[in-house]
Amino acid sequence: MSELSSAIRAVCEEKGLSYDSVIETIEMALAAAYRKDYGQKNQNIKVKFNPETGESKVTDVKVVVEDLPEDYDEEAMEEKEGSIRNELKESAQTAKDEKNSESKEAAKEKVPAQGKEGEEKTEDEEEIRKFNPKTEIQLSDAKLIKKDSKLEDEIITDLEVPKEYGRMAAQTAKQVIIQKLREAEREMVFNEFKDKENEVVSGVVQRREGRNILVDLGKAVGRILPEDQIYGENYNPGDKIKVYVREVRAGSKGAEIILSRTSEEILKKIFYLEIPEIANGLLEIKGVAREAGSRSKVAIWTDQENVDPIGSCVGQRGSRIQTIISELGGERVDMVEWDEDPAKYIANALSPAKIVSVDINEEDRVALVKVNPDQLSLAIGKKGQNVRLAARLTGWKIDIMEEGDGTSINLKAEDDSGESASAKATVDEGKEDKKDKKKKEKNEVLEDKPKDESTSAKATVDEGKSAQGGLKKEDKEEKKKDKKTDKPEEESSK
Repeated sequence: MSELSSAIRAVCEEKGLSYDSVIETIEMALAAAYRKDYGQKNQNIKVKFNPETGESKVTDVKVVVEDLPEDYDEEAMEEKEGSIRNELKESAQTAKDEKNSESKEAAKEKVPAQGKEGEEKTEDEEEIRKFNPKTEIQLSDAKLIKKDSKLEDEIITDLEVPKEYGRMAAQTAKQVIIQKLREAEREMVFNEFKDKENEVVSGVVQRREGRNILVDLGKAVGRILPEDQIYGENYNPGDKIKVYVREVRAGSKGAEIILSRTSEEILKKIFYLEIPEIANGLLEIKGVAREAGSRSKVAIWTDQENVDPIGSCVGQRGSRIQTIISELGGERVDMVEWDEDPAKYIANALSPAKIVSVDINEEDRVALVKVNPDQLSLAIGKKGQNVRLAARLTGWKIDIMEEGDGTSINLKAEDDSGESASAKATVDEGKEDKKDKKKKEKNEVLEDKPKDESTSAKATVDEGKSAQGGLKKEDKEEKKKDKKTDKPEEESSK
């Protein structure tokens, strides 16, 4: 292997490019350099480069086309081409104006007419198609070079290879190589991450740019938009995080990779990585409901009788689940055991609340859940979060009712909308009823106490206070008298 070939392979490994693409880039650069110093106007120069020997072969390649008519005039054809193109532009503009002014029904009636204009346009383009001497050669001329030439054949003419190129040619070749290598690298990165779309990858936080977070993914830099960030989570430079590749699109400066930290797929991926039973297939994740940064519910199922799905996910002394929670920035994760019976599954999904009964309406997919009064707040959760996540996880609408003597409290949580529980009014009414009960009980207690006792107690307290005040005043007066009597004695002694 020559030094040049080894250098090319080193570039390929560093940039992650294919060997053939780099060789093709070098050939294009050599062709541009030859065209700069030695090329002629109507030459289509191609270069074949051998990296082992460092030699190159320069050729002029043309495609055989039909002979031109005898009355062919290049200047006249150019004028005709320009006039036809102007007419087509004017007709397209008038058609566009008519379409905007007329109603939709009139526009629909004119669809076939527009198709005819398109057909006429293609016919005109065929008529004005002209001969390109740089890349084409007429059949009669081609037969002079090669007798058995046919249409669409390639006529290859060898050109003299120069011993050296000038400074400008070398500079041109350098610019072509740099540009083509960048384009090849961008295309390679785009294709690689396009295949990773809708997957979870690891990255390192690079910096903050406005409200966006830039994450280094190795060969490219991704972007976390504000709506894809977890509320309250800190992204410090150098932190290793897992992100979900939401979208990959081609941009002017390369691939634009949009990442997310709020996706449910991140939670699934972390479970696969941290729990071997899920990776081995002993456990299966049946569903995930997540409110990023706050709380999540994961439904786990297994067909093995001797395997505890919840215990396997929690781990010894909670080691596994703590690792998952720390990876999510402290987000609370509830494990739910999946069951074929919808009633049992809904009861498990509402944990840690204890459910009294679950009535199922399969036609409307509504579940009526009854709980004891002391379990109502657990079943609802903070701002209806527990019941809302349970509804998303199970796919059922859940109505929670309180068992008791008073009025029942009804909560509904939609399965897909993610809206908060729509029963604030009834909850407030229940709270007001409890407050009224407490006030009534206090009033009853006060009414039961005798009024005379309370007044007498106040009187005795007041008497005690006045007596104490009187004693204090007498003590102060006696102290003042003692001080006055002491002063004349001291003066007489002096």
